[in-house]
Amino acid sequence: MKAPRTTRPGLFLCARAGEVAVGTGRGYGRIAYFCLENLSGLPPMSQKVLLSSREIDIILHRLACQLLENHLDFADSALIGLQPRGTFLARRLLDLLQKEYKVSRVPFGLLDITFYRDDFRRGDKTLEASTTQIDFLVEGKRVVLIDDVLYTGRSIRAALTAIQSFGRPREIELLTLIDRRFSRHLPIQPDYRGRQVDAIMEERVKVCWKENEGEDRVYLVSH
Repeated sequence: MKAPRTTRPGLFLCARAGEVAVGTGRGYGRIAYFCLENLSGLPPMSQKVLLSSREIDIILHRLACQLLENHLDFADSALIGLQPRGTFLARRLLDLLQKEYKVSRVPFGLLDITFYRDDFRRGDKTLEASTTQIDFLVEGKRVVLIDDVLYTGRSIRAALTAIQSFGRPREIELLTLIDRRFSRHLPIQPDYRGRQVDAIMEERVKVCWKENEGEDRVYLVSH
């Protein structure tokens, strides 16, 4: 296929979608053609912003205030972030409670649920375990489990089993930044939610944090 004539050096777009020719001078660009249609074997992805950095900040403050309202000084309560993605949200809330709202001591831990998942050993991909860091007993405490996205509910089911290794909590609550309410496989609902999202199964919610991805933002990604 011939590249179109051009009088400008640079990038020549051909008539067929997904094909480009690179030229360096006048006339036909003949140096190289790149077919972009099937580089990945997947349809092109699109994403839209669900939450901006400012919106996430507002939501975090609201969630922190709701926790304060229900747990006051956290004397008999604890925050536990689920590894790996829930840890960023949990640390942000801990930081707000201690620095902005002057709660002096909040029992805080991180829980890995890898070996409690119902898909463990089912797939071809080996699951990599994270670290559990809970240096206190949850016996008799009011525990708040924290994760970034509530999807099918299976991760939370695994967390409810895993937490029993550290005692029998008096009460367990669930906090999530994004609640995909139409995607549940199990009867699990959050006590605290940042934003409720209606998304089809083919769409993915991507939560980005400054500490990990360099920005605070939530995207809805679709093919």
